[in-house]
Amino acid sequence: MTRDIKIMAGAFIGMGVLHFVKPGPFENIVPKPLPYKRELVYGSGVAEIAVGAMMLNPGTRRLGGLGAVGLLAGVFPANVQMTVDALRSSKAPTFFKVGTILRLPLQAPMIRIALKAARS
Repeated sequence: MTRDIKIMAGAFIGMGVLHFVKPGPFENIVPKPLPYKRELVYGSGVAEIAVGAMMLNPGTRRLGGLGAVGLLAGVFPANVQMTVDALRSSKAPTFFKVGTILRLPLQAPMIRIALKAARS
């Protein structure tokens, strides 16, 4: 297993845990039309922990990598919502606004790493 896969798996697990420790910020970026925000946050937290753990295990790495691709695609609307909200906010600091914009294209290399895990 390569270093980039280990880092990404650890990031998924860490962020998944944060969904339970501090759900509020995650609820705030769930797109407004979606109901049951807390449940969606907890569900995505479980999914992040699961795919991260599966990517670390050679026997489940393929499924974990494919799951990570699906998860990254599934949470992309929340990342877009966070960017839109930040850009509309007069209170959001400039560095945060720039960070949310830069985060969006980072999905592509993350998907490439997840696909690499699925092939290994």
